[in-house]
Amino acid sequence: MNESQRAEALPTQVPRALIILCALFLLILSVLAVAPAGAQTGPRVDRIDRISDRFAIVHVYSPSMNRVIPNEVYLPENQGAPSPTLYLLNGVDGGQEGKSWFQSTRLRDFFHNKHVKVVSPVGGRYSMYTDWRLPDPILGVNKWQTYMTAELPIAIDNAFPSTGRNAVGGLSLSAASALNLAIQAPHRYQAVASYSGCARTSSPEGIAANAAVVAFGGGNVVNAFGAPGDPAWVANDPFVNAERLRGKAIYLAAASGIPGPADGVTGLAVIGQTLGPGAVEFATNLCSLAFKARLDSLSIPATLAHQANGAHTWGLFEQQMRDSWRVIGPAIGA
Repeated sequence: MNESQRAEALPTQVPRALIILCALFLLILSVLAVAPAGAQTGPRVDRIDRISDRFAIVHVYSPSMNRVIPNEVYLPENQGAPSPTLYLLNGVDGGQEGKSWFQSTRLRDFFHNKHVKVVSPVGGRYSMYTDWRLPDPILGVNKWQTYMTAELPIAIDNAFPSTGRNAVGGLSLSAASALNLAIQAPHRYQAVASYSGCARTSSPEGIAANAAVVAFGGGNVVNAFGAPGDPAWVANDPFVNAERLRGKAIYLAAASGIPGPADGVTGLAVIGQTLGPGAVEFATNLCSLAFKARLDSLSIPATLAHQANGAHTWGLFEQQMRDSWRVIGPAIGA
């Protein structure tokens, strides 16, 4: 090749080499850019705020709701050894209005000498801790079933040594939610506890009660399960789907509704306690008895604890939670 031929070839050879190098460079950049983003698509611990050596607020990112959710967590004394996990759902306000398992009971005292993690999400007010079909204008996006079965347990197990065995419990409105979570995720929870709850969801009275409670919080229950008669109501009804609880340790508790020592009231306050929380507890007692009869008809073992005294109060819920440990603890190996 003479000088003129080399001069003509140079402009085409140099750009081609540059194009190849640029393509390789862009490919490397795309891999580096995509890999971290892909790693962040799943649930993860966003940060941990250590309140004390054993109590922490663990903030978990929920992909399904696209937000970070705080969770109150009490850790066992031996934090280096794998431990099972008890998930406790808060009441109708999701623990967002100053009342939660950790704020309203002596939970930490009870679990001080027990080798178990206790995790309670703060959030989900008026959500029934289920997956809503549509976003709600007031209550927003609710995918709590996904969070409690496929996101939070994964994040907790990745952050702390875990045995992989779990239990879930709920009080009042969230008692049915706990039963439903155990049904919807059969391999996630080995034990379930219902504290003063009502398992009926799709019955006329169940629909009315849930609609009223959600409306009190400003939401529309139609955004959760659709209009009455929609199959989603039945699909999320623990009473109808009780067969799917077979093989799990089940604890049910309710009281008569007559205020007692656990409620911490005396004098004239007992009258108000009887007319309000007492009436609610009386109704949940009937629900619990009916649900136990339903399980019996299916030959599914369950423990029913009936308290002669007790209204629908945190004092009663704590008493029931403590008693339930005789069923839950052995079931998860704690």
